[in-house]
Amino acid sequence: PFDWTINPYRGCEHGCIYCFARPYHEYLGFSCGLDFETKLTAKPDAPKLLKQELASPKWKPQPIVMSAITDIYQPIEHKMCIARQCLEVMADCGQPVTTMTKSALVLRDTDLWSRLADMNAGRVTITLVTLDADLALKLEPRATSPQGRLRAIRELTAAGVPVSVNVAPIIPGLTDTELPQILEAVADAGARRAAWVLLRLPYQLKDLFLDWLERSVHPERARKVESLIRQTRGGKLYQASKNRGRGQGPLTDQIAQVFDVFTRKYGLNRDMRQLPTAHSRRPVTGGHT
Repeated sequence: PFDWTINPYRGCEHGCIYCFARPYHEYLGFSCGLDFETKLTAKPDAPKLLKQELASPKWKPQPIVMSAITDIYQPIEHKMCIARQCLEVMADCGQPVTTMTKSALVLRDTDLWSRLADMNAGRVTITLVTLDADLALKLEPRATSPQGRLRAIRELTAAGVPVSVNVAPIIPGLTDTELPQILEAVADAGARRAAWVLLRLPYQLKDLFLDWLERSVHPERARKVESLIRQTRGGKLYQASKNRGRGQGPLTDQIAQVFDVFTRKYGLNRDMRQLPTAHSRRPVTGGHT
């Protein structure tokens, strides 16, 4: 659980067809399809504003999540470096922070994540959907390959950075059978924790995903995938209920059981402590703290 997020960018070049953030792009006057991948917005003042917020007497230290909407390490970050500047602010004042990414660009900031980890104030979550490189290329055309993400886990772990893995989304009939292999691979790479989320298709994302399914998967398998998705959502493609991240029914129960068995087998989720705020201090602004 978290209450505060920083999202330097809106829209995402990775182009993941399943991304639940796509419909939010329509609030900016863009489409959730191609516009989401090509018409991005950036917040270059984010580091300055973040420093002001953390210096305010009203700020009560608590963990912040970066990239809860779209990935902070998408290609535009190479040029703008807004995420790195924000991390520099938080590392300088020991502000607890986590991020979720599917990009090996996170390794560029290993120095900052290591500084935060030394204060027990930083954690990286790598999102991994499949180990199948061909399927990943179809699902996530401009994201780092599965092997590249495993490499990121290994290198961050070697640098002392705690790494979690989010197996998300699990797509019934398409990626669900990979769960044991994924958990084994991420544990071997050094991940400490893992979580899973079922495919979510809110708003117009339903039509986008079904169109992709028809174009990218054998027709018989496409029909099976759609049927299984509906079985986890009470016959619908999506339900905006409190269990939207897990779904319901026998199939989701089976996924949960498999996850529990193999996280225990591979030693994951033994340390579930939250990030503390003991090292947090107000940043220096204008000569004052």
